[in-house]
Amino acid sequence: MPSPRVLVLIPARMAASRLPGKPLADVGGRPMIVEVARRAVAAGIGRVAVATDAAEIADAVRAAGFEAVMTRADHPSGSDRIFEALGRLDPAGEVEIVVNVQGDLPTIAPDTIRSALVPLAEPAVDIATLAVEIAREEERTDPNVVKVVGSPGKDGLLRALYFTRATAPYGEGPLYHHIGLYAYRRAALARFVALPPSPLEQREKLEQLRALEADMRIDVAVVDAVPLGVDTPEHLERARLLLAQEAAAGG
Repeated sequence: MPSPRVLVLIPARMAASRLPGKPLADVGGRPMIVEVARRAVAAGIGRVAVATDAAEIADAVRAAGFEAVMTRADHPSGSDRIFEALGRLDPAGEVEIVVNVQGDLPTIAPDTIRSALVPLAEPAVDIATLAVEIAREEERTDPNVVKVVGSPGKDGLLRALYFTRATAPYGEGPLYHHIGLYAYRRAALARFVALPPSPLEQREKLEQLRALEADMRIDVAVVDAVPLGVDTPEHLERARLLLAQEAAAGG
């Protein structure tokens, strides 16, 4: 059952350099942002809302029966946008966990979203995220595939030590492809957005390193598949194909 302690927020904006207007791109007969909201609701973990600065996105979300909240247009990142949305939707502070689901993941499985809560069963964890063991050799050296370097813990979880675009760690053993979906404790999100960009964050162009450099604990649940992120027209066509296949299979 959805918990009142959990709020799932999906940040979305129209200004995407490689695929302008992508939140409203049609996938499977729905705007992409609506498909992501539908899957987030299906995860059944808490209230779901789209956080956006674009009235046309909010209108499309509401027309489909989902919740949207308007935010400022000048946020530098999705985490800043969801922090504003959190304050607007829950000014009384009842929400304890905020899940940030990217709005360009139209094929993400509800089970994958649910998995992000697993590491937060450990009270010492500030932020939870996801990863998939890399199976394709070319991904091991691809700088566009972010790797999480983690120390194995109980129940198959990893304690994140570093995130990098390089091939790491060295030597024999698995490498893990990071999935940019996060579950924050409320206090951790407030602390994170108040921090300035950190040196390693700026060097690797990876925002999550800001948290590690501030001694915040990030644990990682390992899931089975990387959801397709839509950044280009080619990605969009692939997403449409995958959703058509899913619909044909009765998904």
